[in-house]
Amino acid sequence: MKKTGLLNRDISALISRLGHQDTICISDAGLAIPDSINLIDVSLEDNVPRFIEVLKLIKKNLFIERILLTDELKNNCPNMFKNVTNLFKKAKLEVITHKDFKERVRLCKGVIRTGEFTAYSNVILVTGADPERWATN
Repeated sequence: MKKTGLLNRDISALISRLGHQDTICISDAGLAIPDSINLIDVSLEDNVPRFIEVLKLIKKNLFIERILLTDELKNNCPNMFKNVTNLFKKAKLEVITHKDFKERVRLCKGVIRTGEFTAYSNVILVTGADPERWATN
């Protein structure tokens, strides 16, 4: 049995399969997720676990190059938008419509569904590479 770190075996497996430029989505409890997508549902009840808690854990275990958020999150839930962008200060930010976001979810390698009830609390993470390990000499 794993001693520390990310204990959820499905999330660990998803992360270990990701390569450079692959995408995953961390979603709130209400995002419509196509049946064809690998869904890891960690929701337990309203706001458990919180979106930002799951996002922080994923950030510890994955290099993120770019994030995609929606105009709707920015305009309707500015505090959540700020929390997410502050968490990924080094990542490039792309803001798109919620409609376009749902289309992009279809291309993700997986979705991790949280119990978050703050509207539009969804992000697509675009994986990066460890700059120190992949540095050119």
